[in-house]
Amino acid sequence: MSNEKAAELLAAVRAVESGERSATSFFNEPAARPPSSSGPRAQPGGPESGAAGGRTGARAAAVPPPGRTERSGRQDGPVTVPEGVRALLAEGGAPEGLAQRVTETLGEGAESVLRADPWQLLAVPGVLPEQADGFARALLGDEAGPGDPRRAVALVVRLLERAALRGDTVLTPDALGRGLAGHAVPDPEEALRQAVDAGAVLVFEDALDAGPVPSAMSESDVEEEERPVTLLVGLDRYALAEESLADGLARIAGTFGSAETAGGRAGGTADAADPAEAADAEDSAEAADAEDRARAGAAGTDDGWAAVAESAPTSSARELIRAVAGNGLVTHTGGEASRAEVAAVVVAARALGLRAALLTHTDEGRERMARLIADHPASRPDNHPDSTPDGDGPDDGGSDDGGPENGAPDNDAPAPDCATVAAVLAGTEGPERDADGALLVDLLAVCDAPQLDAETAAALLEALPDGSRLLLSGDPGVLGAAGPGEVFGDLLAARYCPHVASRTPDPGPIGELVSGVGIGELNQVAAPGKEVVIVPVADPGEAVHRTVQLVKDSVPRALGVPSAETQVITPGHGGSAGTRALNAALKEQLNPGPGRFGGFDPGDRVAHSPAPGRTRIGTVASADADGLRLACGDHRVTVPPERVPETVRHGWAVTAHQAAGIRWPAAVVVLPGDATKALTREWVYTAFGRGERHLSVVHGAGDALPRAVASAAARERTTRLRTLLTESARAAEAARAAETAETTGAAEAADG
Repeated sequence: MSNEKAAELLAAVRAVESGERSATSFFNEPAARPPSSSGPRAQPGGPESGAAGGRTGARAAAVPPPGRTERSGRQDGPVTVPEGVRALLAEGGAPEGLAQRVTETLGEGAESVLRADPWQLLAVPGVLPEQADGFARALLGDEAGPGDPRRAVALVVRLLERAALRGDTVLTPDALGRGLAGHAVPDPEEALRQAVDAGAVLVFEDALDAGPVPSAMSESDVEEEERPVTLLVGLDRYALAEESLADGLARIAGTFGSAETAGGRAGGTADAADPAEAADAEDSAEAADAEDRARAGAAGTDDGWAAVAESAPTSSARELIRAVAGNGLVTHTGGEASRAEVAAVVVAARALGLRAALLTHTDEGRERMARLIADHPASRPDNHPDSTPDGDGPDDGGSDDGGPENGAPDNDAPAPDCATVAAVLAGTEGPERDADGALLVDLLAVCDAPQLDAETAAALLEALPDGSRLLLSGDPGVLGAAGPGEVFGDLLAARYCPHVASRTPDPGPIGELVSGVGIGELNQVAAPGKEVVIVPVADPGEAVHRTVQLVKDSVPRALGVPSAETQVITPGHGGSAGTRALNAALKEQLNPGPGRFGGFDPGDRVAHSPAPGRTRIGTVASADADGLRLACGDHRVTVPPERVPETVRHGWAVTAHQAAGIRWPAAVVVLPGDATKALTREWVYTAFGRGERHLSVVHGAGDALPRAVASAAARERTTRLRTLLTESARAAEAARAAETAETTGAAEAADG
């Protein structure tokens, strides 16, 4: 965007924000959006969050473009397609099979929507810009030109939606301009202005400088010397998600006074909170929850946390427990072995009588964490102070009464909940909720935090009650969230809260190999027990043959790991050695059949993905008129017939993105020569880390593998959360400075 256009846009923005012009005078579509039901909870005494970057126009003015409807989710059953929609699609030359998706996306009024704006067809999943252009030309004739404002709005929205699939919540005007130019839009700058005028997108100006937020007394001086800003453009849904998330993180960070140092600590932890401060923080909880909070307030003292920290099995676990004791929000990083430290925190909280819950990204991860908690020394019913914990923990078990003082669980405390994030947000698993919908927890620990996208994280923070603690843990080396946002990475980069880096290495040859990949080194590791095996191949056909041989014969025979516990991972679905080709070959050998249930047979391994970023590996149990019945661990899922083609694939071979958060006894990673462009350090790190006991690498990528490992980290996503958090911390710091100055001035005046 040119400087003149940017200046014009910002002038209009400031006119709206200053009250000189109304928001409705700036936008062509002034219809107000109902207030969001997912706004942040009130935050008594927490950091300010209002100083985080400006945005154009009022929230009420940010409505979808005409005809674009917002849907809460895909309907469970098929919708009734009006005959008018079928007739309109036929008139526009679109296939009749598109009618179902058009009605699901645009609603019952799809016909009138498309009559008024044929380019709204781009909102339908799977429709390409060229197809929407052809549809518009068939309906509008010569009127359907490349510079049509309706086309401009639809293309801007599409580019932002496509960016969201890559993980971005916003884009720069320059990036949007390049995308629009690629679709033959004659004036990309004008097209972007039209999208803003229509209320289809929002424009933000985020500060670039690192200086502190000035106090209110110096605001007039600052207006003369403007702070440098960058312009970003985004969709309303992701803007609301990131702003709500930033508010929620600020609220939780202020639970025990840690907001006073938010943004000021990096790479270390705070000392445990003062007993009086911790008690005051607990006493400030909601009156309706007072009885339950009393127990948490009594337990959350320095003495109690110090005792359970000393009984932790490793030094990293002790450090993490101390950090959680004195802070509302803590981040924790480490490999697979560091999950035991998160389990130790949950066990410690339970020992103090706190309500603790632990969430993971996958069902398999939930089961692993439940086992770690159950196997923790302090969780065992026969725990005795004379017992010696494993690792580098102290030998002294504490007092002889077996109570909370020595880290033993309080028999009256509830067992910690282990659930997946998706199940908790859906209300099917996890902690109970109060009348306001808040989770009844004192501590929420979330593993696999890199898999949190902005909207999921915002919903999770909204469900946390005031006065609770949040521990976000994960391995920053793995592939990121499937949805838009880089929540964990932004939180770490903003240095917003205390952080603990685990010093516990992942064990064995696989752990050594994966740790090297994480720092850009592809090392040869000693594997006396055949823990790591490299299988060179010349072409994709040989890669498929050797993969089937490994899964069916070699791994079960040499290592005793059955085929059912071996997972194949490959870069993509297509190609000569993608998931489709590999699954076809594996099915023929492992579970041959005619595919009588929509291509599936009982006993087939499948990957069920009900939503982007959520994959369950299971087997086909049966099928009937209700749909395909799957057994996914301890869950039984029935997939309606109309949903099977788009949500269920054969699952002997999956992508690394689908495998994130899951581990198997053995993994076979396929690196065909025709998929080398997909290799990144994060991909290799994630794929190689999926095997617990054995890793076979079917290697046909040549030098592309070491180059991918040695290359810099993957593309950084374009988001606003880091700026929002940084500005929030600066605003809180300025407010505290002003309060201190006022207090000091009052004291001096009193002395005078």
